[in-house]
Amino acid sequence: MNPETVIDAVSALFMVTGALMSLGAAIGLLRFPDLMSRMHAATKPQVLGLFLLLAALGLQMRTWWVWPVLVVAWLFQLLTVPVSAHMVGRAGYRTKHLHPELLTADELEAVVQQAAAKHGADDGEAS
Repeated sequence: MNPETVIDAVSALFMVTGALMSLGAAIGLLRFPDLMSRMHAATKPQVLGLFLLLAALGLQMRTWWVWPVLVVAWLFQLLTVPVSAHMVGRAGYRTKHLHPELLTADELEAVVQQAAAKHGADDGEAS
């Protein structure tokens, strides 16, 4: 078996799998019922799908200098996607864009109630 053929086969497998992961993320964004589920669909398969697509690209380029660039691109996604999902989730929680009946436990409710009580006490003192 020729090494070029093996590299092409692995690259094709990575491309198809990465594309399917990205397609799954897109379908999840459209089909899931609430913000929290959609957030999960947008982050988990997207990062893995991007990793597979970048690995396939690196294999197809067959040069060493492209790998650091691809690794930096993937690390940037790996670091920014969870932060953006967290911010979207917090904003959705604050604006009541979620279905509380779908939550198993609402761990943020006590913190929000405490902050609201403190904010109400601060408003009372300012008047």
